[in-house]
Amino acid sequence: MTGLAGFLRKELLEIRRTWRIWVLPGIVLFFALTGPVLARFTPELLQAIGPQDAGFVIEVPDPTYVHAYQQWTQNLTQIVTFALIIMLGGVVAGERKSGTAVLMLTKPLSRSGFILAKFVAQSALLVSTLLVGAAVTWGVTWAMFGEAPLRPLGAATGVWLVWALMFVALMLLLSAMLGAQAGAAGLGVAVFIMLSIPSAWETAARFSPAGLLGAPGRLVTGQPVYLAWPLLTTFALTALTLGGAIVVFNKKEL
Repeated sequence: MTGLAGFLRKELLEIRRTWRIWVLPGIVLFFALTGPVLARFTPELLQAIGPQDAGFVIEVPDPTYVHAYQQWTQNLTQIVTFALIIMLGGVVAGERKSGTAVLMLTKPLSRSGFILAKFVAQSALLVSTLLVGAAVTWGVTWAMFGEAPLRPLGAATGVWLVWALMFVALMLLLSAMLGAQAGAAGLGVAVFIMLSIPSAWETAARFSPAGLLGAPGRLVTGQPVYLAWPLLTTFALTALTLGGAIVVFNKKEL
């Protein structure tokens, strides 16, 4: 793994100087700012645009901080996950296509170090983005509703982070295997859909990574959540896919 530190610095610098620093943080920050506002004013909008016929009443519960947190978790588990998958489709394939991978591997950098640096750099972007997004969500929620407990927001965001890190490792594997951004992204979306289907089945949700998909929403609403096995299997799958990415990349011709 020689050259790992140097290549990691290159990856972090590349993130700062390219479109990647704007895409994922931009999407997350947009939802962090607008989610609580949307949760606060949606009932009033529904009443304003609804039919005004006599006797017709739209019953909408009063919005609370829970609705703002639900907006946050829904956006994470759906739109942000898709954005992450698409963004990482070319994380390895792009380096091979441009010839950067060959150039870097002629230096004192092992192929294992190449993959691990990619994982650490993308994970750092993801973690820092989530920290800022969660802080903004908390602040705007407090401004809108006058209360915003940290514990459910932190727990829900942390659980989704574990789920997202699994996809970082998965996309490294798919990008190394397929060598094309569109193909890797498409297969990543397919895996996401496949994991989403059993998330509604209680047995599968309790013992597999699929359980983490709906867990953030249940955490913010105070529903019972089974996390031990979903977390354990997700960590295991993350390690396996990251190891698989290293094995596949070691066998690829550059």
